[in-house]
Amino acid sequence: MALHWKLVIDAKNAPTIADFWAAALEYEVEDPSALIEQLLAAGHVTEDQVIEHHGRKVFRGYAAIRHPDDPFDPVTGVGQGRRLLFQDVPEGQSVKNRLHIDIHSDQGELKDLVARLEILGATRIREVNKGPAGHWWIMKDPEGNEFCATI
Repeated sequence: MALHWKLVIDAKNAPTIADFWAAALEYEVEDPSALIEQLLAAGHVTEDQVIEHHGRKVFRGYAAIRHPDDPFDPVTGVGQGRRLLFQDVPEGQSVKNRLHIDIHSDQGELKDLVARLEILGATRIREVNKGPAGHWWIMKDPEGNEFCATI
């Protein structure tokens, strides 16, 4: 039986970088506000463990995004399929990513995808053209994590 998984990404500001990746991948930011309200009312979390982001309560230092077509728990807001969890860590990135995300688009031109990602806050690093083996851009998200954009 296959296992469930999520990709956890260290961050400087989890809610903000989750917003970037949700827009980049056309995913949805998970909304844990109903769960947080229940946990606050029961005394299981304290106000200093939550913050407000875009008018919703979220866990301090954490944010997640999920694929819009995958199921999710309506009480907790937690996705039950493809998802990315961002967690704040005190240290910055010190070496090249050993794992990265490739964003593939079936529509349009590579230049259009790269331009859209730049508008969201990504930065171009370098273009790679391997002819029939592929053509892509290596980019960085707003926190400096590398990823690739390709058609």
